[in-house]
Amino acid sequence: MNPARPPRLLRAMEPWVFLPAATLVVAFVAFGALFTEPARLAFQALQSGIVAHFGWFYILTASTLLGFVIWLLFSRFGQIRLGGPEARPEFGYLTWFSMLMSAGMGIGIVFFGAAEPLQHFQSPPWGEGGTPEAIREAMRFTFYHWGLHPWAIYSALALPLAYFHFRLGLPLAPRSLLYPLLGEGIRGAPGHAVDVLCTVGTLFGVATSLGLGAAQVNAGFNQLFGMPQGTGPQLILIVGITAVATVSVVSGLHRGIRYLSQFNIGLTLAILAFVLIAGPTIFLLEVFVNGVGYYLQKFPFTSLHIAPGGEGGWQARWTLFYWSWWISWSPFVGVFVARISKGRTIREFLTTTLLVPTLGGFLWFSALGGTGIHQELYGSGGLAALVQENEALALFGVLGNLPLATLTWALATVLVIVFFVTSSDSGSLVDDMVTSGGHPNPPRAQRLFWALAEGTVAATLLYFGGLNALRTASLTTGLPMAVFLLVAAYGLLRALRVDSAVSGVPSPEALRKEEGKAPALDLNREGEDGATSARTSASEERKR
Repeated sequence: MNPARPPRLLRAMEPWVFLPAATLVVAFVAFGALFTEPARLAFQALQSGIVAHFGWFYILTASTLLGFVIWLLFSRFGQIRLGGPEARPEFGYLTWFSMLMSAGMGIGIVFFGAAEPLQHFQSPPWGEGGTPEAIREAMRFTFYHWGLHPWAIYSALALPLAYFHFRLGLPLAPRSLLYPLLGEGIRGAPGHAVDVLCTVGTLFGVATSLGLGAAQVNAGFNQLFGMPQGTGPQLILIVGITAVATVSVVSGLHRGIRYLSQFNIGLTLAILAFVLIAGPTIFLLEVFVNGVGYYLQKFPFTSLHIAPGGEGGWQARWTLFYWSWWISWSPFVGVFVARISKGRTIREFLTTTLLVPTLGGFLWFSALGGTGIHQELYGSGGLAALVQENEALALFGVLGNLPLATLTWALATVLVIVFFVTSSDSGSLVDDMVTSGGHPNPPRAQRLFWALAEGTVAATLLYFGGLNALRTASLTTGLPMAVFLLVAAYGLLRALRVDSAVSGVPSPEALRKEEGKAPALDLNREGEDGATSARTSASEERKR
């Protein structure tokens, strides 16, 4: 090896992103481990302050992004192809959908699939719980939390990133979304700061999912093998499954993540079909149709509802937690979905990322949640009380009242474990790309560091506060990301207007003229490891 040439790991690393992000993560883990009680109180104080002063901002941001994405779906920009007119998708449709669904909501839909509808049914934000009318409210709020709004948040970051990367050849990192405003300045301190923020936000969002997954795997092992439930066993599970995840991390995107995502979706569909057939089928179909209708009927009010009448505690626990979770997780999902979406048109991209997973989620929650509600109304009862005591037991409680309980418990536990692995390795890949300056194929050793960091942060959060600490961490990290998402949407709009005004790929010079202040970007600039395929495609298209 040439002694003057540094190792590939150091050449690929963006030190002004990797080192500050890693330092923040290590400092957080040390603070939580050494000062457990002050850490818990600090996060509680942050949560209370954010809910009291910025809850309205979360609600307004989510609805604004949804309006922007829907407008874009039907706009004249929908025919623009990510990567140029000749670009073709890297992955087939089913593989593409499997990976974006696994990254977007994997562990969450399994953990909350039965738990959330049951809890809303038993204790709605208003009205009497446990009644037939409460079924309608339960499904409305569940669909609200898992439907169009979260996927709009993801799309609002994933689409502009894919556009700027594949269409303009900019780095596959959140800093590129600031190009219409900063031009070449994205390679300086502002770009570094945004990438550090997104790296840490991604890590906290993934850690939240890993903590929820560990709790549910613990519940599954309790049902199957009598494993005790609690923080201690969950910490052991995080360590064990994170170790397993390293195998997928090393194998990369085209093997580990791809095949595990396909397996996840197949197993999810199998469990869904089983519940629809073995459960109260007609009741579940009625819950689905009625729930979708009521969700759409009350959509404007629900979207902008902000806790009147002193019901802020419910909204903080549910809506604000979800909105901050989706927002803090948006860099992870956005970078990952952008990475796998070359060759799709904007309309195809938004139709798939916004509508298809929303309908799939509605079916899942109607089947699992509807079965749980039916069992509570017409069965022996007690399921709602079980879920109130431990959310992680909801799925296993519902499956336990259906045929082949032991088999379905085992399959559900396997599903959570594999979702745990795909969340970990996908999140590690994203953090690795961002801390490598947007390189689409970053070094595996660095990816391994982020996989271990995610497991460590999840374990730390569980140790000093349990699931409430996981919720609070997401609520905290989502606030600055909400501002960034709005800026990214504005930047994409400005770039698309230029794209429609010029032929071919909009040059940096055209963007500079539009903004009046952005310096030109050298698209032929290559890193130590060579130019990315996106830069090559953009260059070839400009020549044509």
